[in-house]
Amino acid sequence: MAKLFEPITLGDLTLANRIVIAPMCQYSAEQGCMTDWHAMHVGQLMQSGAGAFTIEATSVTPEGRITYGDVGLWDDATEAAMARVLESARRWSDMPVVLQLAHAGRKASTAKPWENDGAQIAPHQPNGWQTVSASDIPFAAGENPPVALDSPGLARIRDAFGAAAHRAARLGIDSIQIHAAHGYLLHQFLSPLSNTRTDQYGGSLENRMRFPLEVYDAVRAAFPAEKPVTVRISGTDWVEGGWDVEQSIAFSRELEKRGVAAMHVSSGGLHVDQAIPVGPSYQVPLARAIRAAIGVPVIAVGLITQPEQAEAIVATGDADMIALARTVLYDPRWPWHAAAALGAQVNASPQYLRCQPRAYKDLFASAD
Repeated sequence: MAKLFEPITLGDLTLANRIVIAPMCQYSAEQGCMTDWHAMHVGQLMQSGAGAFTIEATSVTPEGRITYGDVGLWDDATEAAMARVLESARRWSDMPVVLQLAHAGRKASTAKPWENDGAQIAPHQPNGWQTVSASDIPFAAGENPPVALDSPGLARIRDAFGAAAHRAARLGIDSIQIHAAHGYLLHQFLSPLSNTRTDQYGGSLENRMRFPLEVYDAVRAAFPAEKPVTVRISGTDWVEGGWDVEQSIAFSRELEKRGVAAMHVSSGGLHVDQAIPVGPSYQVPLARAIRAAIGVPVIAVGLITQPEQAEAIVATGDADMIALARTVLYDPRWPWHAAAALGAQVNASPQYLRCQPRAYKDLFASAD
């Protein structure tokens, strides 16, 4: 069997294969509440044959949203909206569901990507609000500076992550992923380019890791012990003097001590001067370096588009799993096609069994 289609276990959760659908913001929520768009989006991707589906970046506070259209999980209304979407999707699929918990920090309060190119919205403008961060450094020149979080602010956000994790448990979420990548709040604490604090949360690597580790501890304490908690990081800022793979390894080792179930390795997003060498599998070397340094599974992501490419990543040990984002938006049946190409099987709902091509008569493993 292709390595890509072998099961893998995280905590007490077993995935049918090594393909994970990555979190992808849809910017289609209303006051943080999921809508019919999400029912359609989640439902179709939970029929994809992947090992797990990850709900998009879900903010733990209203001001932690990237845009005013982001999903949240901070009150009863947002929880009820997510419950409705999950109930609909789970009626037809038993695919494990992962929830990415996030706070955008200084990259919050922006327009939707297709509105004004996703520019920041000033606090006094409609759909805008004051942002917060590790320090009062804006993401881009001309943007409204964030407010550096004080001790009560840090405690409030840390507690909000824990409260959201408690709501996720109540919703029956199978796993939580903490978003510490792509220049959002926890990444802003990690990188020396965005964290110039002089207190216990800034300066040394140990201090810069402190708040993200406190958030992990809060989430882990609020979520059932048998269910896995993972962390997504940017392996590098792609900027000299910024966050890099050596610091990522140190952070991953600290998380491993705390029982993290897996590390999801992406990159960039923190600084406008980033120079990213974009190409097929361009982030895989970062995953490979972290996997060699820790003893928990590592997920690779980024321009993974071909079945043979994905199989090579897991078969050679560069990573234990691969995550798909834009690839699976373009082709929601990518895992089906990969299984056909690699001589493997995927689960499919009985409503779709008649579509099985004669050339791949053993493609569908079950009718459950």
